[in-house]
Amino acid sequence: MSNSLGRNVLRRLGAALLGTSLLAGVTVVGLNAALATNPPPIAVPETQRLPSFANLVAAVKPAVVNISTTQVVKKSQLNFSEKGQLGDMLRQFLGPNAERLLQQQSQRPVHALGSGFIIDANGYVVTNNHVIDDASDIQVTLSDGSTVPAHVVGRDSKTDIALLKIPAAKPLPYLAFGDSKKARVGDWVVAVGNPFGLGGSVSAGIISGSNREINAGPYDDFLQIDAPINMGNSGGPLFDQSGQVIGIDTAIFSPTGGSIGIGFAIPSEVAKNVVAQLREHGRVARGWLGVQMQEITPTLAKAVGVTKDKGVLVDVVTKESPAARGDIKQGDVILSFNGARIETPRDLAFAVAETPAGKTVPVRVWRDGQERTLAVTIGTERAQQKAAEAGPEAQGGPLGLSLAPLSSDRREGLGADARGGVLVAGVTPGSRADDSGLQPGDVILSIGGRPVSSPDDAVARIRAAQKDRKDALPLLVMRDGTTAFLALELKGRAENGAG
Repeated sequence: MSNSLGRNVLRRLGAALLGTSLLAGVTVVGLNAALATNPPPIAVPETQRLPSFANLVAAVKPAVVNISTTQVVKKSQLNFSEKGQLGDMLRQFLGPNAERLLQQQSQRPVHALGSGFIIDANGYVVTNNHVIDDASDIQVTLSDGSTVPAHVVGRDSKTDIALLKIPAAKPLPYLAFGDSKKARVGDWVVAVGNPFGLGGSVSAGIISGSNREINAGPYDDFLQIDAPINMGNSGGPLFDQSGQVIGIDTAIFSPTGGSIGIGFAIPSEVAKNVVAQLREHGRVARGWLGVQMQEITPTLAKAVGVTKDKGVLVDVVTKESPAARGDIKQGDVILSFNGARIETPRDLAFAVAETPAGKTVPVRVWRDGQERTLAVTIGTERAQQKAAEAGPEAQGGPLGLSLAPLSSDRREGLGADARGGVLVAGVTPGSRADDSGLQPGDVILSIGGRPVSSPDDAVARIRAAQKDRKDALPLLVMRDGTTAFLALELKGRAENGAG
């Protein structure tokens, strides 16, 4: 009986163990089956992944340097000889020793940071001129952390480019300029530099625009980029995807002082020529023509009689300049220079600057209703002279213009010479004179290319043009010491067919 009981117990125990084993087996098999039916984790195919710039950065980074400068700034002396609110306020807060304390000259060092890049194994470094401007000491930190002194080989303030030289105990890694003319809006670019002292910082973006003019200098031709650059990036390289330098990071547009995605770089097309001249001569020699000019607007085109609003209008011809010797005259419209069509003042500035001194080139101009070609021998750029010479009440009728003779006192104050000129005494708001841009205080030096000496003379010229049914009349006007052409509208909108 005990044996049968034992067998029953073992049978039950085996069943229980078997059941547990089977249950466990069912559970494990079910879990594996469930896992086997789940989809794989999310993964982006290589063909759809964003590009990585890691290899590019690793290759170019050793040739990018940080630049630190020291400049000694002198505090200006304050003049207490005249009583004034400022002097009284300073005496109140600083006491009787205010004058002595503030007039003692003191010097304090100012430190600045920037970026640069090596372009030659012997240690030539390119940066911005404004990075090293007025610096008494320049230090360059290499990618390995070592710091070496630098001296200025040459600099060009007009393009904001400087070339430095550092000692090289061994050949240094260096970069090559690429071709910025091949860069297109939308292309990827990478900036490497020293923003806010964070050396070796990398940012990426695209070219947002080209040929940007930001009034930084006479030869503005910037690439606009959205790769974030900030203070301290100035002078650093901008790379294309091949690792070549297609720009020098130079400026940002920002109301806050930080990056908002609008940065500007000097294109390599400009930089290569400047750097080559700085290395060879220590300076940049540019061609010089000797004119002041302005863009032709549709109204001015109508006034001077050119068929298209292309070309540039010559405001002033500098005395004894290449332009003067080449018979270019005030009021000429320059249509082409050395075979290249001229549409804007910047076109002419670049074309002249790139022409070697001593070379004679054809210049096509519009004068007196017809085209003519002049032969002009280009000179060497020099400090430009201000060739703009200034300039009973008469009424300009329905034009809304009042003219007055130019008194000797006013002539002396304005710098006008004996050639004449008449004073704009008043302009009726909303009149044709107002719409044409004339302002009270302007001095009209010539009308239709001929000098005027009195209000009556000016009115006679205007009425003669109206009688000839001219739409507009070119006026040479001096304002604030400079001259420019304005087109005086002679007909209203209905008369011009504008409705």
